[in-house]
This record gives sequence, structure tokens and C-alpha cells, in this order.
Amino acid sequence: MAGPIRVFLADDHVALRTGLRLLLEGEEDIRVVGEASDGEEAIEQIAVLRSRDEVDVAVFDVAMPTMSGLEALRRLKRRDHALHVLILTMHASESFMFQAIQAGASGYLVKNADPHVITGAIRDVHAGHAFVSPAVEDRVLAEFVSRARRAGARATSALQALTEREREVLGLIALGHTNVEIGEKLFVTVKTVETHRAHIMTKLGLRTRADLVRYALREGYLTEADSNGP
Repeated sequence: MAGPIRVFLADDHVALRTGLRLLLEGEEDIRVVGEASDGEEAIEQIAVLRSRDEVDVAVFDVAMPTMSGLEALRRLKRRDHALHVLILTMHASESFMFQAIQAGASGYLVKNADPHVITGAIRDVHAGHAFVSPAVEDRVLAEFVSRARRAGARATSALQALTEREREVLGLIALGHTNVEIGEKLFVTVKTVETHRAHIMTKLGLRTRADLVRYALREGYLTEADSNGP
């Protein structure tokens, strides 16, 4: 049987961090292995823990002193692509969420989420799945599609070649959803999603989700504000 999910917490609010630790320690399959109050301290501790293979998931706040959670995330992912990072923040903002995705986050969750949503998000990102807080996902996707439509007038011929459904799939891929999740949201089969995904990648000449997010920024799906730091 696999061991517990080993979690590192980074948040400058001690009371909140303590409450989160108590929540997670109440779960049989999750164990907190370290804590930090700022991004710089988190990077140092996680580097040591990862060298000993003692941490699986890092949970970061966005706003921390010395170094923000997003900057810490960027630096960690440059040296350790395999680390799963869940952003847990008070910011129910599509701007922060897109920045987190671009930086390499596996998930983005708002702090007022129910306890079972928080523990579920940790399990999801540990399993290699993407997780976006229900509090922001619907609004983000709607805005994503809206911007895609507004960008249509100035889009490249490649983007114009996408169908409306392919643009919806493009948005969901950029948000980190798996083919199964996209199929469930759009009420189509996984094979249909795979076909759409293949067509999108071929038409746009892209290969990864990071490529898709960068393409979306360049073509007007996202505003420049979305790509700026906090």
C-alpha cells in the first residue's frame, strides 16, 4: 500500500496555516512534512525535503513576504518539474489563476473552500490531475471563450480555422483539464475530445498546455493584465 501524501505548507498567516495543518492531519492518507511563512524559506526547505524524497505536494499562498508564492512557484518549477504545487489563496481572480497555471501550478483553490474540497484538491494534484476552484472556474472559462470571440477579428488564419467547439476545448485544455474531464463538461466522449485536441494542436502547431496558454496570451484570449505579476 502506498504511503501518505506528504504535504508542505507555505503561508504567512500562522493561524490559517495551523488550521490547515490540523485539517490535513485528520486525514489518514495525508501527512504535513514541513511549513514556511514566506516563499524564500519554502524554497530552501523544499529543496532539502525533495533531495531526500520526503515531499509530494506543496501548498502555497500567493501573497507572502520576502517572496510571493507565485515567484517561489516559478523558481521551484525551473529546478523541479515533477513537484506538484497547489495554490491556495484568497484571490478568486482569473488573473492570478492564469499566472499560476503559466508558472506551473497543478491546481488553484480559494481558501474559503469547504474542507473536503481542499483535501480533494491535494489528492487530485498528487495523482497528476489539474484542479481549479469551482469558485472561479466557470467565470474564467466564460471569460476565456468571450475573449477568444473578441480576438477573432484580428486572429491569425490558424486560430480562425478552429471551430467553436475546438475553441471551447482549447480553453479547457489551457485550464489544465484532462480529456476525461473535458468530455464530462461538454457531454462528449473521450475519443471526441481526443479528436478535437489533435485538430487544435495540428492547426495551431502546438504541443503542450504551456504552449496553449502562451498562444492564448499572444492571440488575445487573455489580456496583458493576466500575464503581469501580482
